[in-house]
Amino acid sequence: MPSSMARLLLLLPTTTYRTQAFVDAASKLGVDLVCASERPSTLEERAPDNLITVDFADPDGAVETVARFARRRPIDAVVAVDDLTTVVAAAIATRLGLRQNPVAAASAARNKHEMRRRLEAAGVAAPRFRQVALSEDPARVARLVEYPCVLKPLALSASRGVIRADDPDGFVAAFRRIAALLARDDVGLHGEVREALLVEAFIPGREFALEGLLMAGGLQTLALFDKPDPLDGPFFEETIYVTPSRLPAETQTRIAEATLRACAALGLTEGPVHAELRVNDAGPWVIEVAARSIGGLCSRTLRFGTGMTLEELILRHALGWKIDSFDREQRAAGVMMIPIPRAGRLVAVRGKDAAEAVPGVEEIAITAHLGQELVPLPEGWQYLGFIFARSDAPEEVEQALRRAHARLAFDIA
Repeated sequence: MPSSMARLLLLLPTTTYRTQAFVDAASKLGVDLVCASERPSTLEERAPDNLITVDFADPDGAVETVARFARRRPIDAVVAVDDLTTVVAAAIATRLGLRQNPVAAASAARNKHEMRRRLEAAGVAAPRFRQVALSEDPARVARLVEYPCVLKPLALSASRGVIRADDPDGFVAAFRRIAALLARDDVGLHGEVREALLVEAFIPGREFALEGLLMAGGLQTLALFDKPDPLDGPFFEETIYVTPSRLPAETQTRIAEATLRACAALGLTEGPVHAELRVNDAGPWVIEVAARSIGGLCSRTLRFGTGMTLEELILRHALGWKIDSFDREQRAAGVMMIPIPRAGRLVAVRGKDAAEAVPGVEEIAITAHLGQELVPLPEGWQYLGFIFARSDAPEEVEQALRRAHARLAFDIA
């Protein structure tokens, strides 16, 4: 049995949806939990052995802070919960000699241009690309690219700032919109990733998401999600995820193989990965690979073995503890990330009880609060909330999510 005295460091940005799920998992496992965030907690003075403040934008400084802490309270594992902390987690783990991805691999997964460069060098099917400095003349670049294309920031997630352009005028408009987004203080990017954007060929086809766990360079597929809503632009807001996938087994195998090749090209070897791929007649195309698990509250769709959550599984792997089963529960499951239809202030949410009464719906979590200023894509990154459903078949789950969403109404001033 694993020791209850194991000490785990969680890197938790204040903006993450995932704090509670990881804290609950750590509590269930009985570990001594240390939480690091970029802002001081009001409880830090009362609990100095369990709370640390670090600057996630300064990996070297964060490493020194944690190393000083670890000299008096040794740490057995470090886990990043989302994109903002993957590079810092790798740097801390390297310093402490813990299981983790190489820092260069974590950095490559965070920088979309470096990711594309490595995938191309390894022969992984992925979109053609070019990096464009924000100092360049967008009208000139617009005459050089092929259409349709997709413009995106180098280091944002949740489809923030991702825009399709079908002609030069659309290119210039998208370029300027992304440049304005990157200039905002709340974006939190620094250095070269704030000074350029990526232009990619648009890949037609259906989109899928693979949730996996890397162990010594091998990939364990945990779930493959269908995304039944088309993602053709001009923005790429994700809505419904359903697992198990309805793809033929052979295609699912090819997706897993492409994901593993992409991870190897990036140098990723350990821990959770979340990959986005498109599938068309030419096969799977790798769109993104993130060195972290699925975002938002979406992990609630996944249960393993005898009810183990995704977060428990991730923590067990980080600690080197035995995982009895990677098998997902038999029932189909899904989530709908409720999109923000327009900008404004949230005044009221109506129809929640009626939506929760839809057969198959397990939970509706409204994460936006009344009075909150809502910002839709491509500038925004949050959702109104999440709808969760389970049933015997993926088709039933998808329909339950759609029916529940139809019963919800959001008053936005």
